[in-house]
Amino acid sequence: MNLAAIDIGTNSIHMIIVKLQPESRFDILMQEKSMVKLGAGVFANNELSPQALDMGVETIKRYVQLADQYGVDDIIVNATSASREAKNGREFLDRLIHEAGISPRLISGKEESRLIFKAVKKAISIRKEKVLVLDIGGGSTEAVVGDENQVYFGNSMKLGVLRLLDRVGHQEPLSKKEEKALNLHIRQAASKIMEKALETGFDKVVGTSGTIRSLAEACLEKSQNPSPESVNAEEIHVKDLIKLRDKLSTASPEIRATIPGISSNRADAIHLGAILLVALLEMAKTEKITISDASLREGMILQYIEKHKLQIGEENQGKNLKEKSCFWLANRFETELDAKKHISGLALQLFDQLKHLHQAGDMERSLLYHASLIFDVGLYVKFQDYHKHSRYLINNSQLRGFTNEEVLLLGHLARYHRKKGPKKKHKKFKKLSSTQRKQVKLLAGILRIAIGLDKTKNQWVQTVYCIPTASKIQIQVFAEENIALELWEAQRFSDTLTSYLNKDIELIAG
Repeated sequence: MNLAAIDIGTNSIHMIIVKLQPESRFDILMQEKSMVKLGAGVFANNELSPQALDMGVETIKRYVQLADQYGVDDIIVNATSASREAKNGREFLDRLIHEAGISPRLISGKEESRLIFKAVKKAISIRKEKVLVLDIGGGSTEAVVGDENQVYFGNSMKLGVLRLLDRVGHQEPLSKKEEKALNLHIRQAASKIMEKALETGFDKVVGTSGTIRSLAEACLEKSQNPSPESVNAEEIHVKDLIKLRDKLSTASPEIRATIPGISSNRADAIHLGAILLVALLEMAKTEKITISDASLREGMILQYIEKHKLQIGEENQGKNLKEKSCFWLANRFETELDAKKHISGLALQLFDQLKHLHQAGDMERSLLYHASLIFDVGLYVKFQDYHKHSRYLINNSQLRGFTNEEVLLLGHLARYHRKKGPKKKHKKFKKLSSTQRKQVKLLAGILRIAIGLDKTKNQWVQTVYCIPTASKIQIQVFAEENIALELWEAQRFSDTLTSYLNKDIELIAG
């Protein structure tokens, strides 16, 4: 079943088309965004301009045609702040009904915050911790506190980048007096809701929306993030946002547009978004914010699925978001999951028993476990070079709960689980940092041996016992059947770990 969701925002109009999968998951078939700036001037005169109104209608008509081409079964349309507050907002929605053939729903700020939180839960592993989610839009900012089971508090503030732009009255650099006045206004407008959020309590702050992600991308560009254009689960420090805020607020729109991570479409008001975000984070008494690429659109899809009680196939397993994501990917590309669970058990035994030699921590252990579940998904594409196909699928399958760096490393572990091990002459491996290269060598080295110990795919090997000496590591392998082939394969692929630990490895039957 294919669904489309159109979010008519104050700054942008977005559409997402998805194909539903098991357990409320969905594959994104296409995404569209148009910076219509529907709310430009609306907070000064309470009306949508004729130009913005016409552009909004034409944009959505085009989106509906695209959705039809994808054979969608339904189109969900929500309108937010600008449409709520404009005197001619009703006229705009009526035109959409008659000219685009859709029935838009005007949602409240509270409903908007609830849907955004629903999407964030699917994008970032929350578990039992309480999080404050902030979403800065063109006309409003949503704040919601919740955990994986419930929303404790959620509301909307009349603070958004276009609303602030109307208040300031120009796009040029702000004077100290203007910035001080704007900060005072933000803190007054946000005080009740932020005080309620603090009273409710939260363990961390999560930010979503185009404005927050653009600011995060600009910060990540400076830190040489491997994939700043796709931000999910990354942490940004407030001190870095303060530096960026100061740079943006004293720059002209033309200069702002040249800053990496800031698009020219956002240059008119992004400095105001930076001032707003920093003020809210200071009020939240936090030193960092976790970025999510979830949005209102995903929340609309999830709400639709719940409302219609849609069950697509069987539910996936998994104790947490990362594990669920890997199980979903393995099932999607028809990987034998029981065999992968067995291999992961062997890999973790090796990791734990050799920890005094490699000194790696929980992050590396988690990467090894999850890579063990999905290393061969590329077989779905083609047997030849399937390790490379696996890396491509992992990098492009929107694994939820993982940071960009974790996805990058998972892809490399899949790439090097067979054939030749990692070499600095390999272009993509060479691009990794020194620390990342060491992580890949260690974890790929362990994974290659664990995979070799299931050569015949019978899951005969149950236990391994590592005995390190001064010059070598003897790995005793225990099984009730003849495992000559398993020992041969694991020995053959022990070269990468041998190189990393600088010790010969000998595998013997226990």
